[in-house]
Amino acid sequence: MNLALLSLALPLVGALLLVLLRPAGGRWVILINLASTLAAAGALHQVMQTGAQWLELGGWSAPLAIRFQLTPLAALLLLFTAGLHLLVALYAARSRHAIGGEDFWPLSCLLQAALAALWLSGDLFNLYVTLELLSLAAVALVALAGAKAYRPALNYLLLSLAGSLAYLFGVALLYGRYGVLDIVLLGELAEADATTRLALLLMSLGLMLKAALWPLHLWLPPAHAGAPAAVSALLSALVVKGPLYILWLLWSRIAPVELAQSAGGLFAVAGIFALLCGGWSALRAPYLKTLVAYSTVAQLGYALLALGLLLRWQEPGLGAALWLFVLAHGLAKVSMFLAAGELQHTLGSKRVRALKGASQTMPLALFAFAVAGGSLIGLPPSGGFLAKWLLLQPLFLQPQHWPWAIGVLLGTLASAAYVFRVVALGFDRARPTPASFHPDRLAQWLAMLPALLVWCLALISKPLLLWIGGVSQ
Repeated sequence: MNLALLSLALPLVGALLLVLLRPAGGRWVILINLASTLAAAGALHQVMQTGAQWLELGGWSAPLAIRFQLTPLAALLLLFTAGLHLLVALYAARSRHAIGGEDFWPLSCLLQAALAALWLSGDLFNLYVTLELLSLAAVALVALAGAKAYRPALNYLLLSLAGSLAYLFGVALLYGRYGVLDIVLLGELAEADATTRLALLLMSLGLMLKAALWPLHLWLPPAHAGAPAAVSALLSALVVKGPLYILWLLWSRIAPVELAQSAGGLFAVAGIFALLCGGWSALRAPYLKTLVAYSTVAQLGYALLALGLLLRWQEPGLGAALWLFVLAHGLAKVSMFLAAGELQHTLGSKRVRALKGASQTMPLALFAFAVAGGSLIGLPPSGGFLAKWLLLQPLFLQPQHWPWAIGVLLGTLASAAYVFRVVALGFDRARPTPASFHPDRLAQWLAMLPALLVWCLALISKPLLLWIGGVSQ
């Protein structure tokens, strides 16, 4: 647990020092993220050796204590968060156009600390506090893009506050009904009565709004597309996964089985609509980052579908599919947003049609986009393929499950359509290259790295699937 707390404390203290002392942020944030990643790796190794660990803050015992829990899944997400922050920081230090100003550095540290605290929190009110910190840091990061991003940032803030109020009202109902907020204790006490149903409904709506899960997703494309490229990568890869994690906790750890099964079908249907509507919107998007933002809405549909079927059928293997989707999507989206940022900055246009001939002018960035897109489509042997295969396996076992499989197939076709739309333009006839054209090859390689990592998941597929299946139960 000490190493996990260190992984949380380093970015939090770093954010405060960066605000107070104003040093050159990039170098220090890279060092902070590196140290945090190493601490998170140590915490993951420790928890896999000794099992889950608990820390009761202030010396109070449950139910009064604010408890931190270090489970294998929390440790994995802690490492994933620190590792992606390190990768984005390396890119941001190289490509200053992608951060929107020096305020990016303390805000990114605050974002990492809020996510780390969220993964470790073991009670519903502390999760609310971490959600608010996460949302405030994310909104401020979106606003770094300047006046053009103020309206999307304001919409993000207002809708996030609405989601927070719904979540907090649900927390109050549960506390009034059971007198505790600790997740483990609530899981033992919760009953399928009207109060519990209303509380879970309100909290779920608030979390779906914060995570931009269909149909409560309309704030996400303008916010993610309008933010600086490094910010967009963090928002899409990590920020929307925090509310999704809490939603999973609510329905798999607290909700009675009969309530979880009834809600699971609704989540699964919403996941199918997210795949189709998000994919169609991405296919029609005129701007490159808007296309990638809508693909986030679509790809979250796979996670929502996996969560819904997990709850509906109480099938543990679908938990592994859910969290493998989270990992594969995070890596792919970091690569796509960073590649899109480089393409837009160097080519001087935000439009998709400006990519004509990019295979000859900026082949590395276009290849990074295509490789990451291959994982979103589910091409073997990428991480996206592994996650989709885990999701499809139970669908193939029973004939009555074929409608879900068709939904996944249609979502896959939509993903292929918008990825190939970009790639096809990139291989179209090239425009003349101006004499002043000097793309940054190192920045493009940094955008390529997470795309390669998501495909390398296949090299460790067997132990990875066994391990994720264990930690997600």
